[in-house]
Amino acid sequence: MGILNLVSKLKSKPSLESIRQDQISSSSSAVAKDTVINETNSNDGHSSKSRLESKKVNIDDDVDVYEVDTSSDYEALPEELPADIAELPKIVREAVTFEDDPSTPIVTFRFFLLSIIFIAPGAFLDTMNSYRTTSAAYSVFFVQIASHYTGKWLARVLPSKEVNLGFVKFNLNPGPWSIKENVLVTLAAASGATGNQGTTSIALSELFYNDVTHPAVAIFFMWCINLTGYAYAAIARNFLLYDPQFVWPQALMQTNLFNSMKKADSNSKIGSKQVRVFFLAILGMTVWEFFPEYIFPMTSSLAFLCWVAPRNPVANFIGSGMGGMGFLNISLDWSNITSSVMLSPYWTICVQFIAFAFCCWILIPAAKWGNLSEFKAGLMSNKLFTSSGESYPTLKLMIQEGKKIYFNETAYEHYGPLHMGAQKSWTIFFDYAAYISAISWIALFGREDILKAWKKFRERYSQKKNDDKQYVSISETYTDRLNKMQSAYKDVPLWWYVVLFLITFVVLITIFATGNMFIPWWTYIVALAFGAVIVTPLGYLYAISNFQLPIGTFNELLYGVMIQATSGGRHPAGASSYGAIAGDAWYRAQYMLQDQKIGHYMHLPPRTIFFSQIFGQMIGVPVNYGAMRWILNTKREYLDGTKVDPLHQWTGQSLQSYNTMAVQYVLVGPARLFSTSYTKPIPFGFLFGALAPVVIYGLHKLFPRARFNLWNVTVFSATAAKFYGNLSTGYLSQFIVGTVSMFYFFRYKHRFWKRYNYILAAAFDTGYNLAVLLIFIFFSAGKIVTMPNWWGNNADSVERCFAL
Repeated sequence: MGILNLVSKLKSKPSLESIRQDQISSSSSAVAKDTVINETNSNDGHSSKSRLESKKVNIDDDVDVYEVDTSSDYEALPEELPADIAELPKIVREAVTFEDDPSTPIVTFRFFLLSIIFIAPGAFLDTMNSYRTTSAAYSVFFVQIASHYTGKWLARVLPSKEVNLGFVKFNLNPGPWSIKENVLVTLAAASGATGNQGTTSIALSELFYNDVTHPAVAIFFMWCINLTGYAYAAIARNFLLYDPQFVWPQALMQTNLFNSMKKADSNSKIGSKQVRVFFLAILGMTVWEFFPEYIFPMTSSLAFLCWVAPRNPVANFIGSGMGGMGFLNISLDWSNITSSVMLSPYWTICVQFIAFAFCCWILIPAAKWGNLSEFKAGLMSNKLFTSSGESYPTLKLMIQEGKKIYFNETAYEHYGPLHMGAQKSWTIFFDYAAYISAISWIALFGREDILKAWKKFRERYSQKKNDDKQYVSISETYTDRLNKMQSAYKDVPLWWYVVLFLITFVVLITIFATGNMFIPWWTYIVALAFGAVIVTPLGYLYAISNFQLPIGTFNELLYGVMIQATSGGRHPAGASSYGAIAGDAWYRAQYMLQDQKIGHYMHLPPRTIFFSQIFGQMIGVPVNYGAMRWILNTKREYLDGTKVDPLHQWTGQSLQSYNTMAVQYVLVGPARLFSTSYTKPIPFGFLFGALAPVVIYGLHKLFPRARFNLWNVTVFSATAAKFYGNLSTGYLSQFIVGTVSMFYFFRYKHRFWKRYNYILAAAFDTGYNLAVLLIFIFFSAGKIVTMPNWWGNNADSVERCFAL
């Protein structure tokens, strides 16, 4: 309570934005030079005749325009901003540029070449990671940096030669490498160089139930679940994409890095310094991460209470971050911190820390030493148990007859109801609450923003320009500078999304109607309906807070409820198939919108971005399937438990967990799962999620200066729903880093924050990923080389919590 009150008080002070958002710091030596750009006559926005209707701003590299050159944000600014720039939030004005040349070549031979080069390894590695204990990370920042310098090299060595293939002509080297090509390659990789949720049900059915999916069915299923999510972006984009108030923090960070590299290329003093800082930070983080990840693992969890009382069981449990509560525990491992705390608004960081403290520092001791839970076994475990506390033999609950699987009632009566640890119980409770509260919260707190966006959407598509038949453009609907600049490019028409959806719908309904992919066809319709409902609320939350809500548990619960009403066999893999569809309706829509926002900030044609994302999927999905096929063919005996991998790497732990959850929801069913006295309250999480925002909204209306609107129930519940299990370290470190970055530097050292915050955030993530990759190559790819035990890598406890 105290933390958010502090935030509230600070927000109530007359900040720069509240004094004069439309003011600007500039001296006579830093006056922006405006160059009028001619109207566009090109149909595609790419020809040399294509120009903006707005103005092109050239800013002196050595002068920071639109910022206060003082240590305080309260000092008034001398000159007024242009009205169309003043409409943009300050954090956006500081990250973007207001100059553009629509004639810059973007979709080039270099784009296709580099996209393929960077998509394939990412798609393979990300798929492989889900089957291994250790994994090699593949960062989008690596693609962003590597493609930039590779593109510059190609621009020097490729011949400027026209190639005519009959159906298309292109130049191998149309000119200097542009930052727009760099953006497009990165966005294509962000789309295709990832894993695919569809591989889960395909691999699960083959490994555990000998049910092999035809390659064509598998690949088209994987394509369609992702493209369905891209099509669903159309539902939210008119609300969340063009409106300047939705800043999309992750998009801002990548935009900042793109523009820093662009400045460095133009010999800007500030840009060159930013790039130097970026690479030095990468080097520093790469070297450092060898310590917590390999050489000195004690630094990943500094349990101070264990140092004071290393043999005291109570002190060890309270202080340990690896098996305990993590009280006053500090982590120096960036994997436990991540760049999210350097991007998210400070109120989000505070709410997340409060949720962690509530669960780990209040509920866990109440369950362990108090009467919070009557079932004491497996306090911090994600396993299922019998009433006596033994591990539940879930595989004995199924009877397989060919491709049909039935529930074994006899075995269930013998072993009794399923029990789960206390912490697992309340994480499910809050998981359900988070899903529903997202809808409830936006209905209460976000409805005015959504209604305004809806009104603008209606104006755009219902009003006509004078007497012609053209719809009102984005730049006339939203009058800020960025939207005006984007008016040089044609937007993605709605019918593109509709066609994309119809194609995926026909393919998927055919797959399900012919008995493939383990779910009845009608459950697919339900998945689409729930995806349509949730995409805008969750997109709204992510766009303002950088918080992405995981929704897998709810989807599998819903499928379990539906499938219990049917007679006949119930394939456990169906839960993963359903979850992939319903989940990607949100996840891929978020990726689509975020990438479109990056394009918006970097002045790329929306249709080109749309194409790059589809192209990324076309390349990435077959690689996903090929990687899964290779793993199942060569590592099957390790993954299904027939043999033990001597390297202890190919364990398939994630797949095992999905199979256990499938048995839990599909075979046993929610009714039986929540039949015990202590699990019956869990479904009331839905009621909590629906009503808690109403209470907060009422308090906000009664006491508007108390800023109860910062108490976002969805962020709180989703954080509380994270399964901390035996790992509770890092959360205090996240709060400390977030306070330093998003409170102290943002507020009191804003000049430094503006120049280096996003740069450092990207560098730290890149350095961590590089270190993990190098550790994987050197010590895990072939023969495992373990670090010798020493004081900082104790064989019994790296935290030195010996009584735990």
